[in-house]
Amino acid sequence: MSSLPTDRALLWLGALLYLAGFLTGLLALLRRSSATAPRAWLNSLLVAGWISQMAGLYVRGAAAGGCPLGNTFELVQFVAWSAMVVYFFVGTAFRVSLLGLFTAGYAATLAFVSLLIPQWDGARSMRIFGNNPWIELHAALAVFSYGVFGLLALTSIMQLLQNWSLKHKRLNGLFWFLPSVVQLDQINTRMLALGVLLLTISLGVGSVWFRQNMGSVDQAKLVVTVGVWAAYLGVFLLRWRTWLVSVRFAWVCLVMFILALLSLGPVNSSRNHAIVLTPDAR
Repeated sequence: MSSLPTDRALLWLGALLYLAGFLTGLLALLRRSSATAPRAWLNSLLVAGWISQMAGLYVRGAAAGGCPLGNTFELVQFVAWSAMVVYFFVGTAFRVSLLGLFTAGYAATLAFVSLLIPQWDGARSMRIFGNNPWIELHAALAVFSYGVFGLLALTSIMQLLQNWSLKHKRLNGLFWFLPSVVQLDQINTRMLALGVLLLTISLGVGSVWFRQNMGSVDQAKLVVTVGVWAAYLGVFLLRWRTWLVSVRFAWVCLVMFILALLSLGPVNSSRNHAIVLTPDAR
Protein backbone atom coordinates (compact mmCIF):
# COMPACT_ATOMS: atom_id res chain seq x y z
CA MET A 1 0.00 0.00 0.00
CA SER A 2 1.34 3.42 -0.98
CA SER A 3 2.21 5.81 1.85
CA LEU A 4 2.01 8.88 -0.37
CA PRO A 5 -0.57 11.51 0.70
CA THR A 6 -3.87 11.50 -1.17
CA ASP A 7 -5.08 14.40 -3.26
CA ARG A 8 -7.57 15.48 -0.59
CA ALA A 9 -4.91 15.26 2.13
CA LEU A 10 -2.71 17.63 0.11
CA LEU A 11 -5.63 19.98 -0.48
CA TRP A 12 -6.49 19.94 3.22
CA LEU A 13 -2.88 20.77 4.02
CA GLY A 14 -2.98 23.65 1.55
CA ALA A 15 -6.16 25.03 3.14
CA LEU A 16 -4.65 24.78 6.63
CA LEU A 17 -1.50 26.58 5.52
CA TYR A 18 -3.61 29.35 3.96
CA LEU A 19 -5.50 29.64 7.25
CA ALA A 20 -2.23 29.71 9.20
CA GLY A 21 -1.00 32.49 6.93
CA PHE A 22 -4.18 34.47 7.48
CA LEU A 23 -3.99 34.08 11.27
CA THR A 24 -0.29 35.02 11.25
CA GLY A 25 -0.98 38.18 9.29
CA LEU A 26 -4.02 39.05 11.39
CA LEU A 27 -2.12 38.59 14.65
CA ALA A 28 0.74 40.77 13.40
CA LEU A 29 -1.77 43.42 12.36
CA LEU A 30 -3.49 43.41 15.75
CA ARG A 31 -0.13 43.67 17.49
CA ARG A 32 1.06 46.27 14.99
CA SER A 33 4.30 44.36 14.58
CA SER A 34 7.01 45.42 12.18
CA ALA A 35 6.02 44.79 8.60
CA THR A 36 9.03 42.79 7.37
CA ALA A 37 9.02 39.69 9.60
CA PRO A 38 5.24 39.04 9.61
CA ARG A 39 5.08 39.51 5.84
CA ALA A 40 7.93 37.03 5.35
CA TRP A 41 6.13 34.47 7.54
CA LEU A 42 2.83 35.13 5.79
CA ASN A 43 4.30 34.74 2.31
CA SER A 44 6.21 31.59 3.34
CA LEU A 45 3.00 29.97 4.58
CA LEU A 46 1.12 31.03 1.45
CA VAL A 47 3.81 29.64 -0.85
CA ALA A 48 3.77 26.36 1.07
CA GLY A 49 -0.03 26.23 0.90
CA TRP A 50 0.02 27.01 -2.81
CA ILE A 51 2.55 24.23 -3.49
CA SER A 52 0.50 21.74 -1.47
CA GLN A 53 -2.71 22.75 -3.22
CA MET A 54 -1.01 22.52 -6.61
CA ALA A 55 0.26 19.04 -5.74
CA GLY A 56 -3.26 17.95 -4.79
CA LEU A 57 -4.69 19.34 -8.02
CA TYR A 58 -1.89 17.66 -9.99
CA VAL A 59 -2.74 14.27 -8.48
CA ARG A 60 -6.40 14.74 -9.40
CA GLY A 61 -5.47 15.93 -12.87
CA ALA A 62 -3.21 12.93 -13.45
CA ALA A 63 -6.03 10.59 -12.39
CA ALA A 64 -8.55 12.35 -14.66
CA GLY A 65 -6.17 12.59 -17.60
CA GLY A 66 -6.37 16.37 -17.90
CA CYS A 67 -6.74 19.68 -16.12
CA PRO A 68 -8.64 19.09 -12.82
CA LEU A 69 -11.87 20.92 -13.63
CA GLY A 70 -14.25 17.97 -13.54
CA ASN A 71 -16.69 19.11 -10.83
CA THR A 72 -17.59 22.06 -8.60
CA PHE A 73 -15.00 21.06 -5.98
CA GLU A 74 -12.16 21.20 -8.48
CA LEU A 75 -13.43 24.43 -10.04
CA VAL A 76 -13.50 26.22 -6.68
CA GLN A 77 -10.07 24.85 -5.71
CA PHE A 78 -8.66 26.01 -9.05
CA VAL A 79 -10.12 29.50 -8.58
CA ALA A 80 -8.47 29.75 -5.14
CA TRP A 81 -5.16 28.50 -6.55
CA SER A 82 -5.36 31.00 -9.43
CA ALA A 83 -6.01 33.91 -7.08
CA MET A 84 -2.89 32.99 -5.13
CA VAL A 85 -0.81 32.94 -8.33
CA VAL A 86 -2.02 36.44 -9.20
CA TYR A 87 -1.29 37.65 -5.67
CA PHE A 88 2.34 36.53 -5.90
CA PHE A 89 2.74 38.85 -8.91
CA VAL A 90 0.48 41.74 -7.88
CA GLY A 91 1.59 41.82 -4.25
CA THR A 92 5.24 41.97 -5.30
CA ALA A 93 4.71 44.52 -8.05
CA PHE A 94 2.62 46.95 -6.00
CA ARG A 95 3.97 46.16 -2.51
CA VAL A 96 0.47 46.00 -1.07
CA SER A 97 1.09 44.70 2.45
CA LEU A 98 -2.52 43.87 3.38
CA LEU A 99 -3.29 42.11 0.11
CA GLY A 100 -1.60 38.94 1.37
CA LEU A 101 -3.84 38.90 4.44
CA PHE A 102 -6.99 39.37 2.37
CA THR A 103 -5.89 36.79 -0.21
CA ALA A 104 -5.02 34.24 2.49
CA GLY A 105 -8.47 34.59 4.04
CA TYR A 106 -10.16 34.40 0.65
CA ALA A 107 -8.23 31.32 -0.52
CA ALA A 108 -8.67 29.57 2.83
CA THR A 109 -12.42 30.21 2.74
CA LEU A 110 -12.83 28.83 -0.77
CA ALA A 111 -10.63 25.82 -0.01
CA PHE A 112 -12.39 24.91 3.25
CA VAL A 113 -15.90 25.43 1.86
CA SER A 114 -15.17 23.16 -1.10
CA LEU A 115 -13.62 20.51 1.18
CA LEU A 116 -16.52 20.59 3.64
CA ILE A 117 -19.27 20.12 1.04
CA PRO A 118 -19.06 16.46 -0.08
CA GLN A 119 -21.67 16.98 -2.80
CA TRP A 120 -19.31 19.27 -4.67
CA ASP A 121 -16.80 16.46 -5.03
CA GLY A 122 -19.25 14.01 -6.54
CA ALA A 123 -18.98 12.33 -9.89
CA ARG A 124 -16.01 13.59 -11.87
CA SER A 125 -16.08 13.80 -15.63
CA MET A 126 -13.09 11.85 -16.89
CA ARG A 127 -11.18 13.29 -19.84
CA ILE A 128 -13.75 16.08 -20.09
CA PHE A 129 -11.71 17.79 -22.80
CA GLY A 130 -11.48 14.76 -25.05
CA ASN A 131 -7.66 14.81 -25.04
CA ASN A 132 -7.84 18.13 -26.90
CA PRO A 133 -5.13 20.50 -25.56
CA TRP A 134 -6.81 23.58 -27.06
CA ILE A 135 -10.09 22.96 -25.26
CA GLU A 136 -8.14 22.27 -22.08
CA LEU A 137 -6.28 25.58 -22.50
CA HIS A 138 -9.58 27.35 -23.12
CA ALA A 139 -11.09 25.98 -19.89
CA ALA A 140 -7.97 26.60 -17.78
CA LEU A 141 -7.66 30.23 -18.92
CA ALA A 142 -11.36 30.84 -18.32
CA VAL A 143 -11.24 29.55 -14.74
CA PHE A 144 -7.90 31.32 -14.14
CA SER A 145 -9.55 34.60 -15.14
CA TYR A 146 -12.07 33.97 -12.35
CA GLY A 147 -9.12 33.86 -9.97
CA VAL A 148 -8.05 37.27 -11.24
CA PHE A 149 -11.57 38.62 -10.81
CA GLY A 150 -11.61 37.20 -7.28
CA LEU A 151 -8.48 39.14 -6.37
CA LEU A 152 -10.03 42.19 -8.02
CA ALA A 153 -13.00 41.80 -5.68
CA LEU A 154 -10.62 41.76 -2.71
CA THR A 155 -8.84 44.94 -3.74
CA SER A 156 -12.24 46.50 -4.41
CA ILE A 157 -13.20 45.74 -0.79
CA MET A 158 -9.94 47.35 0.30
CA GLN A 159 -10.76 50.45 -1.75
CA LEU A 160 -14.25 50.65 -0.22
CA LEU A 161 -12.76 50.34 3.28
CA GLN A 162 -10.18 53.03 2.57
CA ASN A 163 -12.78 55.35 1.13
CA TRP A 164 -14.98 54.81 4.21
CA SER A 165 -12.07 55.50 6.55
CA LEU A 166 -11.24 58.76 4.78
CA LYS A 167 -14.86 59.85 4.74
CA HIS A 168 -15.26 59.18 8.47
CA LYS A 169 -11.69 60.21 9.36
CA ARG A 170 -10.79 56.79 10.72
CA LEU A 171 -7.09 56.49 9.94
CA ASN A 172 -5.99 54.13 12.70
CA GLY A 173 -5.93 50.35 13.07
CA LEU A 174 -6.53 48.37 9.89
CA PHE A 175 -7.09 51.51 7.81
CA TRP A 176 -3.56 52.74 8.53
CA PHE A 177 -2.11 49.82 6.56
CA LEU A 178 -4.39 50.17 3.54
CA PRO A 179 -2.89 51.58 0.32
CA SER A 180 -4.11 54.92 -0.96
CA VAL A 181 -7.35 55.03 -2.95
CA VAL A 182 -5.32 56.16 -5.98
CA GLN A 183 -3.04 53.11 -5.79
CA LEU A 184 -5.98 50.76 -5.24
CA ASP A 185 -7.80 52.25 -8.22
CA GLN A 186 -4.73 51.63 -10.39
CA ILE A 187 -4.46 48.04 -9.15
CA ASN A 188 -8.17 47.43 -9.79
CA THR A 189 -7.96 48.80 -13.32
CA ARG A 190 -4.95 46.70 -14.25
CA MET A 191 -6.36 43.51 -12.75
CA LEU A 192 -9.66 44.09 -14.55
CA ALA A 193 -7.72 44.47 -17.80
CA LEU A 194 -5.77 41.25 -17.07
CA GLY A 195 -8.93 39.28 -16.29
CA VAL A 196 -10.69 40.50 -19.43
CA LEU A 197 -7.59 39.71 -21.52
CA LEU A 198 -7.36 36.14 -20.18
CA LEU A 199 -11.07 35.50 -20.71
CA THR A 200 -10.86 36.98 -24.22
CA ILE A 201 -7.97 34.67 -25.12
CA SER A 202 -9.88 31.75 -23.61
CA LEU A 203 -12.93 32.44 -25.75
CA GLY A 204 -10.74 32.99 -28.82
CA VAL A 205 -9.00 29.63 -28.35
CA GLY A 206 -12.30 27.87 -27.71
CA SER A 207 -14.04 29.44 -30.70
CA VAL A 208 -11.55 27.91 -33.14
CA TRP A 209 -12.63 24.44 -32.04
CA PHE A 210 -16.29 25.16 -31.38
CA ARG A 211 -16.90 26.59 -34.86
CA GLN A 212 -15.81 23.28 -36.35
CA ASN A 213 -17.61 21.12 -33.78
CA MET A 214 -20.81 22.87 -32.78
CA GLY A 215 -22.20 19.59 -31.49
CA SER A 216 -19.65 19.69 -28.67
CA VAL A 217 -20.85 23.07 -27.39
CA ASP A 218 -23.15 23.29 -24.39
CA GLN A 219 -25.35 26.31 -25.10
CA ALA A 220 -25.88 27.21 -21.43
CA LYS A 221 -22.14 27.24 -20.80
CA LEU A 222 -21.49 29.33 -23.91
CA VAL A 223 -24.16 31.90 -23.07
CA VAL A 224 -23.01 32.23 -19.44
CA THR A 225 -19.31 32.50 -20.31
CA VAL A 226 -19.86 35.04 -23.07
CA GLY A 227 -22.21 36.94 -20.75
CA VAL A 228 -19.55 37.14 -18.02
CA TRP A 229 -16.95 38.26 -20.58
CA ALA A 230 -19.26 40.90 -22.08
CA ALA A 231 -20.16 42.26 -18.64
CA TYR A 232 -16.54 42.59 -17.52
CA LEU A 233 -15.55 44.05 -20.89
CA GLY A 234 -18.32 46.60 -20.52
CA VAL A 235 -17.07 47.54 -17.04
CA PHE A 236 -13.53 47.89 -18.40
CA LEU A 237 -14.68 50.18 -21.21
CA LEU A 238 -16.66 52.31 -18.77
CA ARG A 239 -13.59 52.58 -16.54
CA TRP A 240 -11.35 53.38 -19.49
CA ARG A 241 -13.70 56.19 -20.52
CA THR A 242 -13.72 57.37 -16.87
CA TRP A 243 -17.49 56.97 -16.73
CA LEU A 244 -17.11 54.49 -13.88
CA VAL A 245 -14.59 55.42 -11.22
CA SER A 246 -13.79 55.33 -7.52
CA VAL A 247 -16.42 53.85 -5.20
CA ARG A 248 -18.89 52.95 -7.92
CA PHE A 249 -16.16 51.14 -9.82
CA ALA A 250 -15.21 49.15 -6.71
CA TRP A 251 -18.83 48.24 -5.96
CA VAL A 252 -19.43 47.09 -9.53
CA CYS A 253 -16.29 44.91 -9.49
CA LEU A 254 -17.40 43.32 -6.21
CA VAL A 255 -20.95 42.60 -7.38
CA MET A 256 -19.67 41.35 -10.72
CA PHE A 257 -17.50 38.72 -9.04
CA ILE A 258 -20.40 37.46 -6.94
CA LEU A 259 -22.40 37.02 -10.14
CA ALA A 260 -19.41 35.37 -11.84
CA LEU A 261 -19.15 32.85 -8.97
CA LEU A 262 -22.85 32.07 -9.32
CA SER A 263 -22.24 31.41 -13.01
CA LEU A 264 -19.97 28.47 -12.12
CA GLY A 265 -23.12 26.40 -11.52
CA PRO A 266 -24.26 26.23 -15.15
CA VAL A 267 -20.66 26.06 -16.33
CA ASN A 268 -20.04 23.01 -14.14
CA SER A 269 -23.30 21.35 -15.21
CA SER A 270 -22.02 21.42 -18.77
CA ARG A 271 -19.16 19.09 -17.79
CA ASN A 272 -21.53 16.19 -18.15
CA HIS A 273 -22.38 17.27 -21.67
CA ALA A 274 -21.08 14.75 -24.17
CA ILE A 275 -18.09 15.94 -26.20
CA VAL A 276 -18.27 15.10 -29.88
CA LEU A 277 -14.81 14.35 -31.23
CA THR A 278 -13.56 14.16 -34.75
CA PRO A 279 -11.35 11.19 -35.67
CA ASP A 280 -8.26 13.44 -35.55
CA ALA A 281 -9.11 14.64 -32.06
CA ARG A 282 -9.33 11.12 -30.73
